[in-house]
Amino acid sequence: MERDHLTRRTVRKLDFVLLPFLALLFLFNSLDRSNIGNAETAHFTSDIGLAPGDLNTAVAVFFAFFVALQPVGAALGRRYGMAIWVPACMTIWGLCTILHVWVRTKWQLVTLRIVIGSLEAGFYPVTVSYLSLFYTRYEFAKRLGLFYGQYAIAGALGSILSYFVFSRFPSDHHDGTPDEWDRKSWRSWQVLFFLEGAITVVIALVGFFWLPQSARTAWFLRKDEREWAEERIRLDLASSESTSKSQDVHQSALETEETEFTQGEESRGLLSPPLDDQAPSRRYSSPNSNPTSSLGLSPHDVVSAFTSPYLWSLLFLNILSSIPVTAFSVFLPLVLSHLNPDPNNPSKSTPALTNLLSAPPFLCGALTLYLFTTYSDRTHLRLIPILYALLLLVAGLTLVVVLPASWPIPRYLALCLLLSGSFIPSPLIVAWLTNNTPSPGKRAILLGINGWGNLAGVFSALLFQPKYGPRYAVPFVVTVVAVSVAAVGFAVFRWAVARVNAVREREMEGWKSGDVEVERRFGEGPALVGRRPVWDAVVRILAALGEPGLRARMWLEEAGKGREGDERVTFRYGL
Repeated sequence: MERDHLTRRTVRKLDFVLLPFLALLFLFNSLDRSNIGNAETAHFTSDIGLAPGDLNTAVAVFFAFFVALQPVGAALGRRYGMAIWVPACMTIWGLCTILHVWVRTKWQLVTLRIVIGSLEAGFYPVTVSYLSLFYTRYEFAKRLGLFYGQYAIAGALGSILSYFVFSRFPSDHHDGTPDEWDRKSWRSWQVLFFLEGAITVVIALVGFFWLPQSARTAWFLRKDEREWAEERIRLDLASSESTSKSQDVHQSALETEETEFTQGEESRGLLSPPLDDQAPSRRYSSPNSNPTSSLGLSPHDVVSAFTSPYLWSLLFLNILSSIPVTAFSVFLPLVLSHLNPDPNNPSKSTPALTNLLSAPPFLCGALTLYLFTTYSDRTHLRLIPILYALLLLVAGLTLVVVLPASWPIPRYLALCLLLSGSFIPSPLIVAWLTNNTPSPGKRAILLGINGWGNLAGVFSALLFQPKYGPRYAVPFVVTVVAVSVAAVGFAVFRWAVARVNAVREREMEGWKSGDVEVERRFGEGPALVGRRPVWDAVVRILAALGEPGLRARMWLEEAGKGREGDERVTFRYGL
């Protein structure tokens, strides 16, 4: 009972001190990414003398840098620590958001979007990896839903904020150059950029003092809570491997404590972590390590992440399923603009009302995301809820395509249905990767590579071009096809993961307890002999390069020694 009380007290403080602040960071990260779409409804590009297509170019370039630098940002965040890296990057991109006030040319706009995209790269994987250091696996998805839900909340908040800004600072639109403006007053989109950028900078500066590097340095926890915050994560990592096969070789007090965590666990294996000083120091489960530290990265983490057998198929599916969420985070106000034409000029929309109409679909997305992630934690399932969400997406997209433009209310409700399924797949993919990657360093790199799923933003910028407005029929049809392919792909992926688990079970039937102990200590076992084609092929290529490849070959051989976490045959992937 005392431990239960300590757990509740510790988790409550994490929920009310750490999680809300991380959610606030992501909220303004999302606002600074998507506010250019809100600004465009107030004639941003035409006010500064640019063509409407220049906005799509800026968005595409943003996502190109944002996507390409995801693993780099994740690695740097892991290297220098979330508590330093994220607030520093956030301060700079907040200043760049403010600088949009003085943009007058296409190259200035593109340059600012490149800088913001480069700085935001890695933000999501770094913060998610950081969040996973404080919560056990089946506390995690619901918290991730609350965190990632800020992406949807940002769409709603950005729309509501834009409504009030555009209502409070109405300005007559002039097609032409900035020289024609009244210099004594700001345009409404200038106020929007300045306000959101300034708030971002203030929050980032607070982050330097608010975020701990680990539970051991958490200012909001008492000493006993800090110790238990680390210990419960260590036990959760240990419980990712069951003890059924290792009863003959490994019994300890820690193993006894783990039994309460092993019932119905997602990632199952056959071993507890090394408990003696003879185990390699780089093992993620070493009792001397700090399981909640946001620092540290090994060569094995990097190489193992890039050669992960399941990552690349998940990445492809993530790109396809993320096209709707990346598209509508920027372009939903433009899609809705035809629903409320300006009474004085039917060819134009009312900026304030357009942005207000954008809020309910985003709120629907936030609500369904929370419900799905809560269901996922309760049932210990990740892939099935993704399939349900994709069905919602396909239904909403199909209705938007087939309903005529003369039915604005049904089309609006279809958009609400569409947004209800849009935000769910990505965080549950992240939850699956996190739950099935015990090593924190490898986890950070995997999440960084998975961040390439934001390549969907480039595709959405190319799809939702002004020439397809106002109905955007072609982009919607393409998106339906992409999401349908993703749904089939996730079903196949789930079958493949279950098959891998079954194969590992069969391979271990002939193992002896000594074989299990060898893999536990050194990451080697009978089933691994002669099964390292990726390592062997790369080493042969480097050897052929002669002296220039020698150093890289030595580094790769060192990084490839042994198997950790999910690489072990004793590990079982969750579904």
